[in-house]
Amino acid sequence: MYAVIKTGGKQYKVAAGEKIKVEQIAADVGQEIVLDQVLAVGSGAELKVGAPWVAGANVTATVLAQGKHDKVRIFKMRRRKHYQKHGGHRQTYTELQIGSINA
Repeated sequence: MYAVIKTGGKQYKVAAGEKIKVEQIAADVGQEIVLDQVLAVGSGAELKVGAPWVAGANVTATVLAQGKHDKVRIFKMRRRKHYQKHGGHRQTYTELQIGSINA
């Protein structure tokens, strides 16, 4: 069984037992959270699609870690103008262990 969930403005296809990294969620490590924005639930050839959410469906997950992704380097330059600008960004994430999918 799998589900398509929405969190942090993005959509993820998840199954029980998977580990995923999503946009940061305000939760402590080890805490169990419930993701109730389920767009679709499927099992084999069956697929239940919500409009926009599947009624009564949710996904439980456990927070494994909070962290930051690798640094993304930003470099801007205008040729022949003596303009160079350096920058960087590290996006925060929450790592989740998917527990169960309740349709």
